[in-house]
Amino acid sequence: MSAEHKVSILIKETGEGTFTNTVTSGKHTLLADEPTDMGGDDTGPNPYDFVAIGLGACTSMTLRMYANHKGWDVGHIQVNVTHHKDTETKQDVFTRSICLSSTSLDEASLNRLLEIANKCPVHKTLSQTSTIISKLA
Repeated sequence: MSAEHKVSILIKETGEGTFTNTVTSGKHTLLADEPTDMGGDDTGPNPYDFVAIGLGACTSMTLRMYANHKGWDVGHIQVNVTHHKDTETKQDVFTRSICLSSTSLDEASLNRLLEIANKCPVHKTLSQTSTIISKLA
C-alpha cells in the first residue's frame, strides 16, 4: 500500500440489533457486531477482531511478497492472531503465530521472515502512535 493510498470505510448501523453494523469498503460489504456476552447478536467480527484481521492479512501478504521476491518456497502461509489487554500495563497485546506449510529454509532465512513480518504496514501502525481526528459531519 502506497503512502498516497487513502482508505475510506463506511460503517452504518443496520437497525437489526443493538450493535450490528454494515461495513463497506469499496465493493466489499461485511457485518460488524459484538458477541452475545457483550449484548450483541454476534453477526460479525467485533472491532478488535477487525484490527487482528488487518494485522494477520497484512502479515501474510507481506511474507508472500518477500518469499516470491526471494524465490523461496514457503508453501501456504497461515497467520493466527490473538489479542488481549495486559491487565497490568493496560496495553493491547497482539500475538502472531506464523505457519509455513512447507519450507526447506535454514534458520537464518526463517529468522529473516520474522523480521519481514514485523515490517508489514499494519504492524508498523499498531506499534507506533497514530493520530485520530474526529469531527461531526
